[in-house]
Amino acid sequence: MQITLKDGSVKDYAQAKSVFEIAKEISDGLARAACAGEVDGKIVDLRTVLSKDCTLHIITANDPQGLQVIRHTASHVMAEAVKRLFPDAKVAIGPAIADGFYYDFDHAPFSREDLDRIEAEMKKIIKEGHEITRFTLPKQEAVAYMRDRNEPYKVELIEDLPQDAEISFYDQGGFVDLCAGPHLMSTKGIKAYKLISSSMAYWRGDEHKAQLQRIYATAFSKKEELAAHLAHLEDIKKRDHNKLGREMELFTTVDVIGQGLPLFTPKGTKMIQKLQRWIEDLEDNEWGYVRTRTPLMAKSDLYKISGHWDHYKDGMFVLGDEESDSEVFALRPMTCPFQYYVYKNSQKSYRDLPYRMGETSTLFRAEESGEMHGLTRVRQFTISEGHLVIRPDQAQEELKNCLELAYYTLSTLGLQEDVTYRLSKWDPNNREKYLGDEDYWENAQDALRKVLMEKDLPFVEADGEAAFYGPKIDIQAKNVYGKEDTMITIQLDCAIAENFDMYYIDENGDKIRPYIIHRTSIGCYERTLAWLIEKYAGKFPTWLCPEQVRVLPISDKYNVYAEQVAKQLKKNGVDVSVDSRSEKIGFKIRAARLDKLPYMLVVGQQEEADGTVSVRSRFSGNEGVQPLDAFITMICQEICTKEIRKELPEEEKQK
Repeated sequence: MQITLKDGSVKDYAQAKSVFEIAKEISDGLARAACAGEVDGKIVDLRTVLSKDCTLHIITANDPQGLQVIRHTASHVMAEAVKRLFPDAKVAIGPAIADGFYYDFDHAPFSREDLDRIEAEMKKIIKEGHEITRFTLPKQEAVAYMRDRNEPYKVELIEDLPQDAEISFYDQGGFVDLCAGPHLMSTKGIKAYKLISSSMAYWRGDEHKAQLQRIYATAFSKKEELAAHLAHLEDIKKRDHNKLGREMELFTTVDVIGQGLPLFTPKGTKMIQKLQRWIEDLEDNEWGYVRTRTPLMAKSDLYKISGHWDHYKDGMFVLGDEESDSEVFALRPMTCPFQYYVYKNSQKSYRDLPYRMGETSTLFRAEESGEMHGLTRVRQFTISEGHLVIRPDQAQEELKNCLELAYYTLSTLGLQEDVTYRLSKWDPNNREKYLGDEDYWENAQDALRKVLMEKDLPFVEADGEAAFYGPKIDIQAKNVYGKEDTMITIQLDCAIAENFDMYYIDENGDKIRPYIIHRTSIGCYERTLAWLIEKYAGKFPTWLCPEQVRVLPISDKYNVYAEQVAKQLKKNGVDVSVDSRSEKIGFKIRAARLDKLPYMLVVGQQEEADGTVSVRSRFSGNEGVQPLDAFITMICQEICTKEIRKELPEEEKQK
């Protein structure tokens, strides 16, 4: 047989050989570094025997697939360590994931001390250097094998496999686990690992099934890589909006109020207020929107006309019972059907279109309790919602404008480099979920695709992610943990106007059905605030800060002047406070730094006499003494232009 290697060279063999044997023949160093093989594009175990012509790439830890093999093997070592320390624990599943691996156990919750003991036991297992071997069994023998070992979760997994399946196991010195592989040749191949945390998880992700304990961990081929990753995790903890937002007193939650129902403190409220006022003024004054205000609930009749009752009822908060109540209401999960009746309030001609309606909408969605997380997934939220009623010939231009507005808001917030674009399409294999026929969907999807291509924005296409009435452009972003959420959406709807008997009068006097664009310009304010907290680690651009300046008198004698400075700043629209506590100035400066304030103004005898302020900033440290009027002009310019000042490294601030 002929084996074609990655560099194009060909090796001839008279008999079958394993991937590992071929790697060893190439070089002992490659064999030691090898984690798996890629045969004709498929990742295989090093133990895989090759018996016919193929292409072969030896996978090492430098390849993403190799790192996955290391982590998968480490998960088995962790499972063995748990079984050694806690013999009654039952093993479930333990896959490699994007940044590491996890394993689920039927056991009492693990403490940090337990995790440290498990880590120490893993070190022993790795040092023992057990060879890892693979064997297979027919399905019934595999079931019996795991039943004899009293591993019910493994038994269930095997029973779900096809009757004629050949079940593979891996043995590492007596600890045997059900697994498809691939794995390293020995436990000694694991060089650097760390157990991160433990939490509850449902068996097979089903809240109606057993509650298990999941241990999250990671592994790398080098200790330096592990150290860098752990440092990254520490940075993530500092940026996590759910933690940092509470520490900064931007929001909180209370059990008796309910999960997914955040309370915004004055600071958090101030930030959302700034975002909201900016967006409303932007839409109304520069992009030609009219503003509406519609109810937070409606009768079920409205949602039946829109189709939401059939397609979305499970995600709504319904008030009343259809069988016993004459009227059933529901809190609104979206604003579109309400705004349609604003449009219908007066007859429109073709000259009145596009008719762009914007609303700062509070919406309600019955999210599952397991889906709740900080501000990114809540049950009540506020959104910059808008609906554009347009003529068909206006679709491309208005879609382009919606995308440009979204890009402008992202750019102003400094977030434009952190997003990806997705064309969310229908699923033609699930037609009963959607309005319209194949031509309708293909034409609408082509319109959105064209807009993305004209803007030269890279995007992916995803089947089954469209709304039931039309495709959409979803602007996606990831949180610090890598979970992706939709931040902004632009949807083209060519069908729903029929349901609501919406029309305009064309130049011939005929009634014509309009198209509708559903869109947001900044998305959900709660989710955007979470994103901003994590992006800036709480050090927001000055214009967004709830407190932009703090005046620090060096002693009580200068409190009056400090208040005069603050008064002048307030007159110019700057959010300012005075720290008039009887504390030393060093203490006040440290407190302001911990609060991540953009500017501190230190005032004393000389500043009072000269009408100046000593400026310290988060961006460049000591900026020197300035006339108060000059500072006011500077900061007002920064706020007005929404400038995002860069922060100098700490050593440069000291110069």
